[in-house]
Parts: sequence; structure tokens; C-alpha cells
Amino acid sequence: MSLSGAINTAVSGLAAQSYALGVISDNIANASTVGYKSSYTSFSSLVTNSTTSSSYGSGGVSASDVSGVSQQGLISSTQSILDLAIDGNGMFIVSSSLDTSDATYAFTRAGDFSVNDEGYLVNSSGMYLMGYPTDSDGSISVGATNSLSALEPIDVYAASGVAVATSELSLEANLPADADIGDTFTTSVELFDSLGVSQTVDLNWEKTAANTWDLTYSDPVNTLDPTVTSGTASGGPVAIVFNDDGTLASTTPSPPVLDITGWTSGAGDSSITLDLGTAGEANGLSQAASNETDPSVDLGSISQNGTSYGSFSYVDINSEGGITAYFDNGQSQSIYQLSLATFANPDGLIAESGNLFRQSSSSGDFILSTPGDNGAGVISPSSLEESTVDIASEFSRMIVAQQAYSAASTVVTTADEMINTLIAAVR
Repeated sequence: MSLSGAINTAVSGLAAQSYALGVISDNIANASTVGYKSSYTSFSSLVTNSTTSSSYGSGGVSASDVSGVSQQGLISSTQSILDLAIDGNGMFIVSSSLDTSDATYAFTRAGDFSVNDEGYLVNSSGMYLMGYPTDSDGSISVGATNSLSALEPIDVYAASGVAVATSELSLEANLPADADIGDTFTTSVELFDSLGVSQTVDLNWEKTAANTWDLTYSDPVNTLDPTVTSGTASGGPVAIVFNDDGTLASTTPSPPVLDITGWTSGAGDSSITLDLGTAGEANGLSQAASNETDPSVDLGSISQNGTSYGSFSYVDINSEGGITAYFDNGQSQSIYQLSLATFANPDGLIAESGNLFRQSSSSGDFILSTPGDNGAGVISPSSLEESTVDIASEFSRMIVAQQAYSAASTVVTTADEMINTLIAAVR
């Protein structure tokens, strides 16, 4: 083994330990970075074969970093409903552009998303979170689901507002048993057409015989302007019969249906089923004496399932990655489904700035899955995955690297002194 060989070996050791210190430094710097995956240095010996048994061919050492992308970081809760963590395998898919035909895709575990000024979910690097568009019941509305081209940037304002047409009406009321045959009474109810316009319909009650009433419907009017007839009502009369104890006996037809056509608002036709109670029970209509000089209908409650137009309020993301928009009228609507990308070897992904990773030949192809399916992890809403860096372990590695570096530099110094001694001997 020559002195120059010893110096070269020591220099390779200095280079390797410098490399290790760089990895340690990067880990420590990202100890608080959301979704960061720590790496460590792998050392490999370099051997030079000796040609004789009396000599030694010095080798050296090389260093490379080993990525820990597959490590699960600690999941901690946050106050933001848009913070997402993945518990298990998989990565979020993000895009550099809204134009998917010209987008660059990347993968990340950092789920610190927010809504930008255009209404899209973006991460701290400004990359757009991708997902599948869904129909109102949450079903994915695209065909091929393992293609990045099927994904869209998630726009939380995708559903700008919703209105629900009234299709069911429930009534609790007491009709006066002491009313005279031929007496009529009117009850007004509010309904909503398919455009969310508030409309008012009068329910007209006429006592036709003892324990028998007829219900008819007036044409609807606009609630804000009762002078405007807004449609044509049909479906009456409804024959209502009570038992001798005042409970409902029957309605004909059963159930009663109020049909409204020709809405002047431009809404679609309405078909509204009336729930007037259960025969033999007093949970809807009943008949009892009002004990008043001027009898009247005693209205208990009216409920219907329609709503006016509602503006966007907020979004919610569940553990299966379903994204639902909520509106200020109490309605909600499914708008997107998150997908996670899983890899055969996630440690083979190439790390890039911004907590991003790129696919490589070592990682293998991705598989897109709904959270919780096909080995993909589940989503933890209002949570973030912390960095996997362990400061104590990094300090331990730092001490080892420092000592190894110092020892290698001593070898260089010693070899230099030996060379100087040899030169002095020649002189």
C-alpha cells in the first residue's frame, strides 16, 4: 500500500463524511416541514485487489443517500378543514397548471391545502390538487380512473349554488268539528319551485258532511308579489274522512298529490305528495271541536322539503376522500373525489423542491385508488403529517460523521508527515 494510496483512501472518507453531513443537514433543516421524508447515508466500500500477498491495495468508500419516502410520519390535528394527512400508503396528485393538456404532474404527502383567489385547492407550492369530478350522489363521472388525464383541478366553487323543489309536504292541523256543513277555511303554505322561487298555495277545506271534508288547491301565487298568479294547480278535490274519535280515517286519493304546471318563473313542473297523517292516529289531520263562536282551522305545523337558492358556504372532505360543498340554505352536494397514487417502490421516487416527488424507473408505475381501496391509505381531515426527521438520531449521526471525518483527516496528516520524513531521509 503506497502512501499516496492511503491519502486517496482518506480523501474518499472525507468526501463520504461530507456527503453524510449534507444529508444530516438537510434533514435537520426540514425537521418542521410538513410531509417531509428524512433520508440517511449509505456507505459502500471500494476495494482494489492486490497483485501480491506482500502488498495491500488501498480502496476507499463511496456514499449515497437512501430515501425514506415510505416512512409514515406522525399525524397531528389542525384547525383547518382543508388540511389533509394520509394515514397509510399513497400520495396526493398535484398539477402545475389548470390546463391539464399542458400540465406537469407531481406527487406529495404534504396536505397543507388552501383555496386560492380562483377557488381552487392548492398546496404551499402553488400546485393544484387533483381529483375526479362526481355527480350529485358522489359517483365518479368519468370512465378511465387510472389515468391522470381523467383528473381535474379541484374547484370548490364548482357547485355555485343549489335550489330544491318541494316534493313533499307534511301537515298537522285540527279541523273544527263544530263547523257547519258548507263552511270553508283556508290555510296558506309556502312551496319552492325547481328554481328555488318561493311560491304560496292556498289549501281550501270545506266541510261536506259530518266527519267528512273536501280539500282543494288554489293556483299558486308568487310569495313576494301575491298579485301574480305563478302556475296552475291540480289534483283536488281530496275527500277526507274522520273516525268518530276525531282521528283520520282515510283520504281519497291516498296519498294526495298536488300537481303544479306552467310556472311563470320558468321552473319545471312540480308534483308534491301530501302527508296528512296516518289512519287511526292523530299525527297529521284530526277533527275536534274548536269551542269558538267563529270556528277555525288550528294549524299545528307545516313542513316541506324544498329550499330557496343557496350560496356556497364551505367544503368538507371525509376519510374516503369525498369532497362535499355545503350551502347556506342547509343543502349539500358532492363535487369531487380525491384519488391517491400508490407505487410499488415509493422510496424510488425522485424528490424535488416544494415537498414534491416525481415518478422514476425505480419507483414503478402508479396506481390511482380511492382512499381506503387497493392498499391506499385513508384521509385524516383537519390533520397534517409531520416530518419523519428524528433530531436525536440526526445528532448521533452527526457526531459519528464528525469523528470519522476527523479520523480521515488525521490519516491525511500522518501520510503527509511520513512523506516529509522520506524526503528528509533522501536529503
